[in-house]
Amino acid sequence: MPAPLVRARSLRKEFAGHAVLSDADVEIRRGEILGVIGENGAGKSTFMKILAGIYQPTSGHLELDGRLVSFGSPSDARRAGVSIVPQEFNLAADLSVEENVFLGAELVTPRRTLDRARMRARTAQLLAELGANVSPADRIDGLSAAQKQLVEVSKALAFDASLLILDEPTTMLTRREIDRLFAVMRSLRARGMALVYVSHKLAEVKEICDRVIVLKDGELVREAPIAEIEPAEMARCMVGRELREIFPPRRGSPGPVVLEVRGLTSPGAFEDVSFTAREGEILGFAGLVGAGRTEMAEALMGLRPSSGAVLVGGKDARSRNASQAVRRGLGYLSEDRAGSGVLPGFPIAENLTLVSLRDYCRLGGVVDREEEMLKARTWRERFGIKAADLSAPLESLSGGNQQKVSLAKTLDPEPRVVIVDEPTRGVDVAAKQEIYRFLSELAARGAAIVLISSELEEIIGMCDRVLVMREGRVAGELLGEAVEEREIMYLATGLQTAGASA
Repeated sequence: MPAPLVRARSLRKEFAGHAVLSDADVEIRRGEILGVIGENGAGKSTFMKILAGIYQPTSGHLELDGRLVSFGSPSDARRAGVSIVPQEFNLAADLSVEENVFLGAELVTPRRTLDRARMRARTAQLLAELGANVSPADRIDGLSAAQKQLVEVSKALAFDASLLILDEPTTMLTRREIDRLFAVMRSLRARGMALVYVSHKLAEVKEICDRVIVLKDGELVREAPIAEIEPAEMARCMVGRELREIFPPRRGSPGPVVLEVRGLTSPGAFEDVSFTAREGEILGFAGLVGAGRTEMAEALMGLRPSSGAVLVGGKDARSRNASQAVRRGLGYLSEDRAGSGVLPGFPIAENLTLVSLRDYCRLGGVVDREEEMLKARTWRERFGIKAADLSAPLESLSGGNQQKVSLAKTLDPEPRVVIVDEPTRGVDVAAKQEIYRFLSELAARGAAIVLISSELEEIIGMCDRVLVMREGRVAGELLGEAVEEREIMYLATGLQTAGASA
């Protein structure tokens, strides 16, 4: 067995006197992929951030290659050979891919000018290794979420790291992109690198990791070689109970049409999309990355120029901006939570009322903070948001709890149509179960739900009806028993065509 590259000894991290990581002892070995799993708020991100120099431990210490180390910043960690691919994008939107990959560590010529040719060549090499359809010269703000994820991976691999931490790296990747990433990870492992893989996708942990540790409530509760633990047992260790059927039972028959879309078109993104959604229905949109599903949702919310007809309750709901769309009965949970869904530096309570702020304003435009806090407490209880202090910044919460806040924010104006784009991205299996229950209950109360997801299990388990998009068009509609993986993939890849009427 190879000697540990990293030893964490009695690591503890407290925030305002509350321990989020308690006396963790972990070893990370060269030439292995260590899986780290746990519920949202279990301490995974805190542990990763200590390794990467983002946080400093309250007590305990790290050893790297047998030497005591203390990282005061991410730059210190990177210089010591520790790189991280964060869960949320940390990219400069107005810079190019190559500028982001080398941001803060630019290569220079002997004359001390930027060596753009070498940076571009290295970036192109990294992108090619990952199979990314991205040019080093592309601007970040023109990339899809999946492409941004691959840029983050390239950024972490650009330097000679001995420890690579990947925090939920596959959340926006297709299966083909995941396979390519896993091939790169296995290659790095074969070269003696240590990798830490944080994920809520337990099947992927089983597939790619050599060993796994389970964190619960800040404590390490299980460690096992991957051959000795199955995903079902991983889930039991994470949540401390048996997770039975993850998807809620089916509801009754849907009611009348609430949302009607006719000929919706946004040049270069999607074309001639027509469908209806009914009261009490969960309508799924499936398809490969780049099929136009997110762009369609953005057009419905007035976030993207488009033509065509949109009606909610029979009334015109074409909108020039998101505020107008909300007033006309539409709600939207964005796939890019940090980029366009919430304000991480703002208090939790203020995030919960972002979309419906005008409802909390009194004479003169002054926000009634007491009423806002009262409503925030209601959402905290309803969604089980783990936050003792609602005036704390949102970024102090785990990713799953931030997602619950984002969903509550979407629902606060009481929309008739709720569009959710990748609603369970980056959340653990227990939080997924809760979100599925929220959406099912919302539909049972008469809302029409439009669910966009890249997880076929989610589409099949949650949706009453599914529209599959391919290359910007609706390739077909699936109902009842036909909503299954093979039929969805046939339509998504063009192996089969079907009527697109809905």
